[in-house]
Amino acid sequence: MKKKGYSYFCSTASIKEYASLSPKMKLEWLEEANKFIWKFSKNKEIIEKFRRGEI
Repeated sequence: MKKKGYSYFCSTASIKEYASLSPKMKLEWLEEANKFIWKFSKNKEIIEKFRRGEI
């Protein structure tokens, strides 16, 4: 059976860098990432399929 969904790797350095950001900077980063991802309706459809475990 083929595994569905996705996985990724974050280095320890990346995690430490993110952890050092202020809460405001983390929220700004998240807002910008959300704007980028949801800008394209096709990306939205793909993300929803991942969440439902369809792909």
